[in-house]
Amino acid sequence: MKIKLLIFFSVFLLLKVNAQNSISGRIIDSKTKESLPGVNIVISELSLGTVSDNNGHYILKSLPKGTFLVSYSYVGYETVTKKINLQGNGLVINVALKPMVVQGQEVVISGYFTNTQHENTVKINSINTRDITQPVQASFIGSMAEIPGVSVVSKGPGVATPVIRGLSLSNVLMLNNGIPMENFQFSEDHPYLVDGSGLSRVEIIKGPASLMYGSGAVGGVINLIAEPVAPEGHIQGEVNTKFFSNTLGTNSVVGIKGNEKGWVWGAHATLNSHEDYRQGNGQTAANTRFNANSVKLNTGLIRKIGSFRLFYDYNRSKLGMSVPPALALVTERGRKNSVWYQDLTDHLLTAKSKIFLGDFKLNADFSYQNNNRRLQGSALTPVRELVDMTLQTFNYRIKGVYDFSENTKAFLGIQGMSQSNKNHEAPQHVIPDAQLNDFSVFSMLHRQFSPKFIAEAGIRYDHRTIDVPEAENITALHRNFNNISASVGTNFHLSGHALLRFNLASAFRSPNIAELTQNGLHANRYEIGNQALTNQRNLESDLGLHIHTRHTTFEVSAFYNYIYNYIYLSPTNETMDGYAVYRYLQTPSRLFGGEAGIHIHPHPWDWLHIKANYSYIVGEKISGGYLPLIPANKLHFEVMVKKNHWKSARNPFVKVWVDYAFAQRKPSQFETVSDGYTLLNAALGTDLSIHGQLMQFSLTASNLLNTLYIDHLSTLKDVGIYNMGRNIALNIRIPFGIKK
Repeated sequence: MKIKLLIFFSVFLLLKVNAQNSISGRIIDSKTKESLPGVNIVISELSLGTVSDNNGHYILKSLPKGTFLVSYSYVGYETVTKKINLQGNGLVINVALKPMVVQGQEVVISGYFTNTQHENTVKINSINTRDITQPVQASFIGSMAEIPGVSVVSKGPGVATPVIRGLSLSNVLMLNNGIPMENFQFSEDHPYLVDGSGLSRVEIIKGPASLMYGSGAVGGVINLIAEPVAPEGHIQGEVNTKFFSNTLGTNSVVGIKGNEKGWVWGAHATLNSHEDYRQGNGQTAANTRFNANSVKLNTGLIRKIGSFRLFYDYNRSKLGMSVPPALALVTERGRKNSVWYQDLTDHLLTAKSKIFLGDFKLNADFSYQNNNRRLQGSALTPVRELVDMTLQTFNYRIKGVYDFSENTKAFLGIQGMSQSNKNHEAPQHVIPDAQLNDFSVFSMLHRQFSPKFIAEAGIRYDHRTIDVPEAENITALHRNFNNISASVGTNFHLSGHALLRFNLASAFRSPNIAELTQNGLHANRYEIGNQALTNQRNLESDLGLHIHTRHTTFEVSAFYNYIYNYIYLSPTNETMDGYAVYRYLQTPSRLFGGEAGIHIHPHPWDWLHIKANYSYIVGEKISGGYLPLIPANKLHFEVMVKKNHWKSARNPFVKVWVDYAFAQRKPSQFETVSDGYTLLNAALGTDLSIHGQLMQFSLTASNLLNTLYIDHLSTLKDVGIYNMGRNIALNIRIPFGIKK
């Protein structure tokens, strides 16, 4: 009898242990009550996910203790988010998904805490995987211009940098899986080396984010979020090919990932190649060709107590430069880069660890980035390779989050960076050899006072040291920069359908090495730095109203951004070696404006979606005159017809939209006014199952009327080159999966 009792209790305890820290359940259609196979169940904070089986069942096991957000998403249905609290128990969560009317709230991780959109005190826009893979622009960065308040400075499709509410370059921080990218981003000719493969979505914070991320997040943050790992016991992959008619370009991606008892791995490879694009008048934009290849690898171990992940990203890009010397040499359209092009190589190695100890969570990120930038001239330049410099950066960020109660949580963190720039044998030293070191400490408190009112407040201290040795045309420099940033935000639910957000935040940016020390030829001008520059500080207030009903979403936001020591490059009356001289200066400035958008899904026409949004911005110096690289005000109007099922097609859609850019009559002193323009665009697509294999198709046509125009943020305006004409893009994606 004792032996039988011992066996019984042993089996009972074993079953109980196996049931601990897991969630399972069944997912059905709320109307038909039918099972939904292939639903994505994701815990973003853990990078874990699974999919429901043919009967709608799912299970996630070996989860750590703590409170997490679980998302249930399925194309054609509203996303559902559940908050779970695991304390050594197995939870059963059954979910009934409703056919999509308007997009539900998402879980976002780029804010102060991992929250749903409706719980954040900061509005975070996101672009999901499907939008990333459906091509509108030939470059990945260009696709971000679809977000109201976000624009792109470009020198053709291959050279593009983001603009958030009028701030760009060193004022916007690009994160790759939470790691700050260091790509010599002080110039509009220096794009970030990133691509869209292996991502789940892109999150965009519009407004100061120095409290979380440090120097450079004055205008906002763009965070590229890696896709979740494969479900346990599965191998998943995809083949994705895009073709662009205007550039005769191709973008091909192959990806695969697996999960075997918590050991996870993945790999993606991308080939991207484009000829010189054609303008609206049919003429070729000489030397706008570009070729880019990338490889992404990751591996790691995920256990109940936490996870360790290792990521490696490699990017090699050759980007043609449409500068006057190249225009005289490149007379035929082509794909191969031969003269006047940037030859860029970037390596990024990242180690990300997470430890979960009940109410305490510890995140530790370490990274090493090696970025080599070379500029190739031609046989007519004194030497073929004009620039060759390497930027090496080591980053670390350690943050501990503690849940004091269900309604109160806080984090404390430290962050640092060690960076060195080294010039090689090439004659042009765009910036000198230099060493930079950062250290910071930051903290934030989150309190939910009631179901309707949430408040957050935080503070951060930063210290930066820059050392530049004496060299030809360069005076030795040793500078220390210190700064205190603070932020306070509130989220007030006016009703079950409306919420109001308010934020007041300070941010800063230390002057970069180019702004302090530059003394030489850069592109078509001679640029001179200013060693007396001080920190660029700002204070921004943001107010946003969000209203959502079952058939309508309406959002409006306004901001006022005062910058005490705005750093800018200004032309002078001087010349050096026949080139115009530009100097870095500072002046108090301000930017103000806002965005408004509406999405209507009229009942009972559940197949119709109508969207419209408008963005407005002004950037000016307090002393008079306007700031550079301020985008024109823009209006977007869209009509889409979409069904969950139509005959043999799944999620078919047809979309037509119009983008109208107003004339920009407020240029800076070295810009000219720009005329307004209207672009007509269209797209259609569907998912098909062919002999049991899912295939996704889409066809997108941008600038259907072949309009001849120049966007205000196109730097090709100076050489008389218009933006891209009509472009038809075909996208074919084939996902596959193997259950072991």
